[in-house]
Amino acid sequence: MTSGATVWLTGLPSAGKTTIAYELAGRLRAEGHRVEVLDGDEIREFISAGLGFSREDRHTNVQRIGYVAELLARNGVKALVPVIAPYTDSRDAVRKRHETNGTPYVEVHVATPVEVCSERDVKGLYAKQAAGELTGLTGVDDPYEEPASPDLRIESQHQSVQESAASVYALLTEKGLA
Repeated sequence: MTSGATVWLTGLPSAGKTTIAYELAGRLRAEGHRVEVLDGDEIREFISAGLGFSREDRHTNVQRIGYVAELLARNGVKALVPVIAPYTDSRDAVRKRHETNGTPYVEVHVATPVEVCSERDVKGLYAKQAAGELTGLTGVDDPYEEPASPDLRIESQHQSVQESAASVYALLTEKGLA
């Protein structure tokens, strides 16, 4: 059985978190690792339905995802979590849960600038915000607290998806998790 771990990819909307997670998942699965991607949109639909985007609701959502990720990871699964998680205290609580249970946890900051994210605008959120149809967009009119010292910082605008996933893979290898 391979050892589990949680890889939390945090960053702004359209930073590339989910794309990197799925690229990494493919590589890990090809090597025989058990992998699950806990996509933030899917979690909101199935586990956190009914939560809004207030600070309290965002914190609750992150804690729920962190619980599921830690549960998977301590049972030998690589849990890849591409979730914005805009608040430091929420991310710290997830890290602490992992540490308390002796479960490996890696934080990756996908540090794509908001200008690049708004050009990518995968879900049309930045356009809606600019048109006045959406408020509370993380990194624009709602806060995003960048991690002070993530295990890895990726500037996805300067490298390919494959290179970004490879740098996360290299970190996992360095930590004996890949």
